[in-house]
Amino acid sequence: MQDSRRDALLAQVTTQLAQTLDAEVAVSRLARLLVPGLGDWCLVTLVEDDESRAHRRRPRDIGWSHRDPALGDVVAEYAAERLAALSAESFLARALDDGEVVHVPAGALAALEGVLAPGRARELIAVLAPTSVAVVPLRVRGRTLGALSVFRGGDRPALDEHGIGLLTDAAAAAALALDNARLYRRQRDVAWTFQRSLLTAPVEPDHVHVVARYQPAAEAARVGGDWYDAFLQPDGSTVLVIGDVVGHDVEAAALMAQLRAMLRAIAVVTEGSPAQVLSRLDAALRTLQIPAMATVVVARVEQTADERARGVTRLRWSSAGHPPPVVVDPDGGVRTLTSSRQGPLLGVAPERPRVEDEVVLDRGATVLLYTDGLVERRTRSLRAGIADLADALRRHGGADLETLCDTLLAELPGGPGEDDIALLGVRLHRQDRPRPAEAGPNRVPPGVPHEPPPAPAG
Repeated sequence: MQDSRRDALLAQVTTQLAQTLDAEVAVSRLARLLVPGLGDWCLVTLVEDDESRAHRRRPRDIGWSHRDPALGDVVAEYAAERLAALSAESFLARALDDGEVVHVPAGALAALEGVLAPGRARELIAVLAPTSVAVVPLRVRGRTLGALSVFRGGDRPALDEHGIGLLTDAAAAAALALDNARLYRRQRDVAWTFQRSLLTAPVEPDHVHVVARYQPAAEAARVGGDWYDAFLQPDGSTVLVIGDVVGHDVEAAALMAQLRAMLRAIAVVTEGSPAQVLSRLDAALRTLQIPAMATVVVARVEQTADERARGVTRLRWSSAGHPPPVVVDPDGGVRTLTSSRQGPLLGVAPERPRVEDEVVLDRGATVLLYTDGLVERRTRSLRAGIADLADALRRHGGADLETLCDTLLAELPGGPGEDDIALLGVRLHRQDRPRPAEAGPNRVPPGVPHEPPPAPAG
């Protein structure tokens, strides 16, 4: 019977704590699991993640529970007051410093009053009136993460040897779950910081407004191979990139970083067209033996002198197996830019020539480039998702570009979902008027013209 009780408690502790990466949520669940089975009330203390030496630890009481709802607020207030009032010889300090169980089977109230400074904490412990207390450290992998303090009152005997063993087992299971969550969070945060450092703010030449968004997946390590980019070639031509490396982990993010840097360098140094840039990037991957596969669209904004006079602009693009760009025309019409011949993914067939397509856009048009996380889900095909995107653009396409991108992210995937999302919105403002305030300031590198020279006709 005792073994079944132990197994049931450990299963609950492991399951409940594994469902969240939030330490405060986890320990509040842990406190509720221990009361009233092992104690009348309890406190859960955690020390800061980065503190490795006892004299530098900063404990915090962040979880508590009492079997009597009327005393719940008293325990909460005691948790807020006791750490500042405890002496260095307290049971909690001993458990944290020595990593050993501290059990006071009788006379707990007097013992606690002896280690609490006069004041509110001592008044509150008198109200709670524990007769016994057990403080069990949360230890895992040689580290003490915190402690469980379990209290019993006068109508219940102190925990016996079996009870102490059960509490110790529960603490071990909780410590393992909390430490796994801590390690996961650290890995996620490092990877997320790494990825955010790569997804820099896009340039914004005069009369071209660029808005970029990145939304990580809710699952896995929250990083992957999706990326966006918008930069200028030396002559001032605007290059737009959206890409998605196969995979959804830190390795995919690392490959993405290589592809993004290589593509930028090739486009800037060679000043090549979209197809030329993709072809050279594919050749570089083969020569350098970089094991990456990715879908990518590279586009370039171009304009001849005659097109400028007529208030139109050309978009030239080449696709390596990526979902098609979508355009919202100034009159609200929406069209998908299908390629005359979809090229293979990067890293699949570098010997195959890349093709380009181009489209003439009226000034005032908006171009959307995106990764498949925006439109594709387990319950929605890519084709259906692109249709949903077009429908959303018909309804919201007239909004300012920042609002439009935020609305698409909120509406289409239904919040953080199964895949990362990168989104690049580009609005071609009219050139016979000043750059609108909503587009923000120009962002152009030194030495690059704000407006590119006219492209050769034809």
